[in-house]
Amino acid sequence: MLETHLEKSFNLSSFRIGQREIISAVLAKQDALAVLPTGGGKSLCYQFPAIYSNQLVVVISPLIALMKDQVAALVKKGIPAGCLYSGQTDDEKRQIFARINQGGTFLLYLSPERVQKEGFQKWILGRKIALFAVDEAHCVSQWGHDFREEYAELKVLKTLRPDVPILALTASATPTVLDDIAKNLQLVNPQRLVHGFYRPNLYYQVETCETDADKTNFLVQSLKQFPHGRILIYCGTRKVTEDTAAFLESKFEKVGFYHAGLKTAERTRAQEAYTSGDLRILVATNAFGMGIDQPDVRLVVHYQMPANIDSLYQEMGRAGRDGAHSSCLMLYSKKDKGLQSYFVTNSKATKEIKNLRWRNLEALVSYSEAGECRHAEILTYYKDSKRLKKCGHCDVCDAASDRKIQRVITQVAQTYSKKRQASKYDEVLDPAAELRFQALRKWRKDKAAELDTPAFVIFGDKTLRELAVKNPHDLDGLRTIYGIGESKLEKFGWDLLAELNSN
Repeated sequence: MLETHLEKSFNLSSFRIGQREIISAVLAKQDALAVLPTGGGKSLCYQFPAIYSNQLVVVISPLIALMKDQVAALVKKGIPAGCLYSGQTDDEKRQIFARINQGGTFLLYLSPERVQKEGFQKWILGRKIALFAVDEAHCVSQWGHDFREEYAELKVLKTLRPDVPILALTASATPTVLDDIAKNLQLVNPQRLVHGFYRPNLYYQVETCETDADKTNFLVQSLKQFPHGRILIYCGTRKVTEDTAAFLESKFEKVGFYHAGLKTAERTRAQEAYTSGDLRILVATNAFGMGIDQPDVRLVVHYQMPANIDSLYQEMGRAGRDGAHSSCLMLYSKKDKGLQSYFVTNSKATKEIKNLRWRNLEALVSYSEAGECRHAEILTYYKDSKRLKKCGHCDVCDAASDRKIQRVITQVAQTYSKKRQASKYDEVLDPAAELRFQALRKWRKDKAAELDTPAFVIFGDKTLRELAVKNPHDLDGLRTIYGIGESKLEKFGWDLLAELNSN
């Protein structure tokens, strides 16, 4: 029955992973927390119920451009839809309300700020509404990577209309964030539906870079390996964004940049140029991305490390939305960790939020340094319904892949290699230390499976290597090891000592 409506209204023969379960929940008038990754088809989960129930669905979205795009696509399909935003004429707004008053299917898109308006709140009291859909729902949570005050006030929806189910949708949210979303939106026994974090067409790669020159070499090589399709390059600051774009413009065609410091008209021009193909390579801060839906992004490069795994995953997820092979490269350096540390230290967040941000940053550092399957670790981190042991298409599982960005052997690379060899804990381990290192890796893997947590959350490879070399015999010795603080010592200290003493 649902598939019949799907084919008729959307010209689709089947639902994607997770969509049917999410739609079934809201049609049964249940609140739902749904996590589908970028490109996973979140919009269908609230568009379909409007058609199936032949009623109004109200969609809260943070971006005017995204609202306009979705409305245009729906109208093109013959599905009644409209959006309310600042800058519209009164006549345009009246036309939308007149169409809604006719009854039947309608998708109304609006910003979270508009929900707070007294006139709108009175208006929804007397409406027949099938669903409230909150898109980008991670913005509701103070634990999320993009908390917004205006989203925190959306709990008024349940107060005004407790009879209308709420669907909270996001592309990335940990269990902690989902708990907070449910609490802040006052959801009633919400179904949790976490699907689709596995992106089999994406190749994940992390490279540690000692110098900016080493990073630049990797970046240039990545662009040479991907001469076709769009490319996104993420930077941590506006200055680095502009400097990187200027450098690339001297070597490649159709290069532009985007960050929040640009005037609105400049940002719009850059986004439209990237969408139309006038720009092929876009260098941007994380201000660029939410709602971007270009199918042929073949490469995403994080020239600087982002603040947390949520940001990394969302931004990597803009690659390969057409299902074709694409690569995601993060260039990691200690300097990048210093930049993110600066942002945390100088933020005006509460101590509790700052502590969370420190933990999130350390988790990303450990992910970067870990030696386990990248895709498997991501799936475990988000508690996806699907789990893997080995993906076969990341730099850990398939280091010889032709999708991997190759390190170019230049003078800079040779210098870097010598530094690596001279590094105290990156050098080749002696036989006894190597035995301890492999035993510790197995212990970490077993402990991660036992706790259902990613291996990198326990310890990164750098910590295990140092343990293998130093081979401490007591808790005080463990305290001297990189990555072992009091919390980790309390959780894993005695286990580590037992493992080391057995080898």
